[in-house]
Amino acid sequence: MLQAYSRDEAMHPSDFQFSKLRWLLSIIGVLLYVGDIWTDIGLALKYFADSQYIWTGFTITFVLMGMLVTQIFSFAWYWDDMNDVLINPEGKSNISGISKSGFAVLHVFGLGIFTRYYHMLIKGYKMIWKMTDSFTAEEIREVHHELFCMAADLSMLRLFESFLESVPQLLLQLYLLLGHGGSVLQYISVIFSFLSIAWALVDYRRCLRRSVPHIREMPLGTPTAVYFLYKVCTITSLILSYSFLLILSVYSTIPLAIIWFLGTIWTHLLQTNFCSSGVLELLYRGVIGFILIFTFFNVKGQDTKVATVFYYTFVTVINVTAIVLFLLLKPELQGSTCLHVALSGVITTCLALGLVCLVWYYLSLHPRGMGQEADEVDDMEQETASTRRLKNFLQP
Repeated sequence: MLQAYSRDEAMHPSDFQFSKLRWLLSIIGVLLYVGDIWTDIGLALKYFADSQYIWTGFTITFVLMGMLVTQIFSFAWYWDDMNDVLINPEGKSNISGISKSGFAVLHVFGLGIFTRYYHMLIKGYKMIWKMTDSFTAEEIREVHHELFCMAADLSMLRLFESFLESVPQLLLQLYLLLGHGGSVLQYISVIFSFLSIAWALVDYRRCLRRSVPHIREMPLGTPTAVYFLYKVCTITSLILSYSFLLILSVYSTIPLAIIWFLGTIWTHLLQTNFCSSGVLELLYRGVIGFILIFTFFNVKGQDTKVATVFYYTFVTVINVTAIVLFLLLKPELQGSTCLHVALSGVITTCLALGLVCLVWYYLSLHPRGMGQEADEVDDMEQETASTRRLKNFLQP
């Protein structure tokens, strides 16, 4: 059996380098982000043209919800970085030539994430593609670490956007496709939403581990593949199950709201300390509660074995209940029996595969033993606002 990765494994220089591949993958991330949003906007326009105003409203609401939350957090992080004496020791009123008011305008118009991508890609291009011999080894290492921190901020924002916009959008479109039929554009939207979710999960996990000091990024290959399958399969099974339940009754949104409320309360009881202000912390806890409707994360870096077992036992109950209730209570939709039986098989298979990968990952592939040493070292060093964000964010 594969063994868990440990600190004894050598950290070679590439562990600290923001590679050309990483830079190119960031461009793909931008394209997926744009594609996901524009397909949803296109759907909203189609629904409006077809006088389907309810679906228009839901589609636009999900787009705006994801955009609003990411812009709020992005601007708050820029503000924190400007006021951080370690990041901005001279107390300059701008970053990369943009003032606080300039950043405020950009975020009001929904350009916060694009601004971050622009700064990271420009800085990365100068360092990776145009680097000269004028930099010392320490300077190169610092710039590469800064690039990873910029990428990690983006990955956190994309994770928010994926669960606040892409996941609800995917649920809505599946509900419409299964219950009412659909168009080519809906299928395109489903594909982009799924790709956006998958990308955000893997990118977040790799970037976060790369950016936290003294923690080695887990390599590509088996660990990343198993983690990816665990997350994507369990999320897919839940979204399909929720779709079945919504087809049974739109009042199924009430239990979803209850799950969000309980997740938010649980996050509040854990006393997270991710944000620099109390109001933002409450918003953060509400967002985490929403994410917990669809998947489980280690909210505060603590031992979560019991919570994980409880959560995925609950997920299993939801999946089984959705399949049974749908087959028993919706006989009028069973003119397409083969489709619904196939989807029930997909739910069951995804759940089983996801749980197997969950157990495999945390028993054999999770980088146990790294976090404590990293925390002990970090306690002796001054932390920047960026580093604190990374340490206090959701853990894989």
